[in-house]
Amino acid sequence: MSDEMRSAVCVDLAAADERWSQALPVLQELRPHLSAELLDQVLHEGAPQGLTFTAVFEGERCVAVAGWRIIANTSAIRKLHVDDLSTSASERSRGYGRMLLDHLRERAIDAGCHVLDLDSGVQRFAAHRFYVRERMDIVSHHFAQRLG
Repeated sequence: MSDEMRSAVCVDLAAADERWSQALPVLQELRPHLSAELLDQVLHEGAPQGLTFTAVFEGERCVAVAGWRIIANTSAIRKLHVDDLSTSASERSRGYGRMLLDHLRERAIDAGCHVLDLDSGVQRFAAHRFYVRERMDIVSHHFAQRLG
């Protein structure tokens, strides 16, 4: 771990956490459409389904954030699925994304999950290189249809 990262910590963010003012801009780098109002809606609707956000803070500054949930399904039985994982563009390649992913792996293991997975947009080549470097495999195609 670099000296720069020694003070970095992973923290879960509750819906009313004041640190969202720091974390939302990092999440918006991945999800530019996400306003504070839409985030509030997602946090409240997602809470009963186990949606959790974990952020990496370096002092008062948020440098990475991930939204995730534990899912029971027939393919993995129990998995930790990462909905969003974003590292601030100015902080990439400094180990914060790896720190967050390692933290989520530990959470998955502690929760008895068999798999940690995520989807990544087909255009996000740098992210794909990161995930492969982190020993993740490309295991499926994800299909979607916009409604409305």
